[in-house]
Amino acid sequence: MHPLRTTRQDYRIYFEDTDVTGIVYHANYIKYFERGRTEALRASFSDLGALMETDDPCTFAVASLDIAYKVPAKLDDIISVETTLESAKGAKMVFDQKIFRGETLLAEGKVVVAVITLDGRPRRMPEAMKVRMAELTA
Repeated sequence: MHPLRTTRQDYRIYFEDTDVTGIVYHANYIKYFERGRTEALRASFSDLGALMETDDPCTFAVASLDIAYKVPAKLDDIISVETTLESAKGAKMVFDQKIFRGETLLAEGKVVVAVITLDGRPRRMPEAMKVRMAELTA
């Protein structure tokens, strides 16, 4: 398997991300993963909103998410979200995501994203997306 080039985005941890002890609340890792996937897709399809405005519109929904927490992120940390597209077939994409502070792995996850119609029903990728994803994962 030859995954999509890995994308990486950096974020600072703010008070709003943490509990009273300054440690990132566990659910916020899901937000960081979401930002990483969005930026990875944006790198491949510069205008994500345009996917909803074509003659063959689609959008995305998380179908499953598995996270392993390793080391907590803390207030003022700079974290990096690393996103790799493992596969893209039919109506789903599988992403491998990791969150680092420097070289320290904080959390890792596997996210399955469904391609859906604008009214929320699963659908196969539009042909143009299918071709682009095949190029990226070849």
